[in-house]
Amino acid sequence: MSIFRLRPLWLLAGGLLLPACQQKQSTEPLEQASVYEQLPPAEPQLDEAPPAPANAETYARLPENRFEDVRQTPLSTFAIDVDPASYSNVRRFLTQNRQLPPPEAVRVEELINYFHYDYPQPRSSDAPATLNAEVARCPWNPAHRLVLVGVQGREVATRALPPANLVFLLDVSGSMNDEDKLPLLKASLRQLVHTLRPQDYVSIVVYAGAAGLVLPPTPGSQPQQILAALDNLEAGGSTAGGEGLRLAYQVARQQARPGSNTRIILATDGDFNVGESSDEAMEQLVTQERQSGVFLSVLGFGEGNLQDSKMEVLADKGNGNYAYIDNLNEARRVLVQQFGGTLFTLAQDVKVQVEFNPAQVAQYRLIGYENRLLAAEDFNDDTKDAGELGAGQQVTALYEIVPANTRPAVDPLKYQSSPGVATDYGPVSAASAELLTVKLRYQEPQGSVSRLLKLPVRNSDTGVEQASDNLRLAAAVAEFGLLLRQSEHRGTASYAAAGQLAQSVRGRDADGSRREFAELVRQAGELSSEVAQALPEEQWSYR
Repeated sequence: MSIFRLRPLWLLAGGLLLPACQQKQSTEPLEQASVYEQLPPAEPQLDEAPPAPANAETYARLPENRFEDVRQTPLSTFAIDVDPASYSNVRRFLTQNRQLPPPEAVRVEELINYFHYDYPQPRSSDAPATLNAEVARCPWNPAHRLVLVGVQGREVATRALPPANLVFLLDVSGSMNDEDKLPLLKASLRQLVHTLRPQDYVSIVVYAGAAGLVLPPTPGSQPQQILAALDNLEAGGSTAGGEGLRLAYQVARQQARPGSNTRIILATDGDFNVGESSDEAMEQLVTQERQSGVFLSVLGFGEGNLQDSKMEVLADKGNGNYAYIDNLNEARRVLVQQFGGTLFTLAQDVKVQVEFNPAQVAQYRLIGYENRLLAAEDFNDDTKDAGELGAGQQVTALYEIVPANTRPAVDPLKYQSSPGVATDYGPVSAASAELLTVKLRYQEPQGSVSRLLKLPVRNSDTGVEQASDNLRLAAAVAEFGLLLRQSEHRGTASYAAAGQLAQSVRGRDADGSRREFAELVRQAGELSSEVAQALPEEQWSYR
């Protein structure tokens, strides 16, 4: 029997199992006296929940971004997105299931942002990020240009990060009983526990038929107590996700200390089926609670009933990250190697706005970010929620643009044309070599007034083969994503071409992610109708 199913709920303290009502609380007591009082007097839940139906995974259906006419829509605005979930989920489909992922599961911007790029660090110690850009010919449509926009968050040494107040909110319902769910979840969090510092605190809240506190705030100097609480968890019962979220926020708020970074880490397959379960209700709850300064990150596990769309909504609205954990290596990457970026916010409500020069650009298309688009006026609105940038994190976006000298799909309007376009820099003439201007707006984690960065970008006719490793890698990943998504804008894209472009990148591959990517492209090529065009396996070794 699991710790969670005992009545009253039992907690581990000092090597002994004690009833929750006898467990001493941390320095700040919870609003309710004990977990025992929070459990409803209902009959115990069955040990196992009914099996989930086959193919019950859910993904949001988002229309692909279209080409925009620069004279009608000169501004492109979006909130940053650093979630890596889609890439690791795509990997699961290709390597474990031996099948192509459903197109809805492919968020191209998340594929691109899974990789590390060589962007410079901010020169000023008070600047949280740098802006970077590059232009080259588009590999799947050489008549077009591909523009890379890169943001590099400032690296912060782990020892210099503020204290962490972490609440693990763990789904221990019956649907989490598979090996790739609760067992992998526990093994993943064990890795994080070993990286905690004495000033960091961890609490554990679990939910199944009801929600309960199984570990009060415990310092990182006592890892064995945290690990013991994790080890004793078992799966069973239904899924009271809404109740678990409310209790987790209560614990997080009352343990928050001045200067600390307070975050809930929700680990689940996303199957909320008791209580507050609709996307709208959960979104409203998280939106209300984020005003308290508590961020919410989500870790997704398992297959068969993965509720991807629901988990992405919770992370986005909770000012946090969403990662899908398909193996222990991914857990180590997200929770250990990227400890600062995943758990510590450097800048919040980060928005990007690109202004295109109509003298140089006829049309443009933002690749991905379909669920991150903002209205032009949202860029200067500091009350508009946007994405968060963690310590050392990067953001990469790609635009495919149609040069002004390319024959347009529709002739220019005779009565709408004008000799020049006024901008905040003055009128832009046809002689200007500026292609566009990138603007980045952000707020400090505890601030309310935003700051602005700008970067003008000049035109270039460089072939993609001569572009930097940054642009070639991003282009290869984008081409791969366009094919998986069955994009109507994929042009002459092919898995073979994406693989060749990826292999041309000779940058560092310390974690093996680039080598792995080349193998994923090869596998996707074999699984697609393009088998005859795929390169022989011996030619896919990553350099």
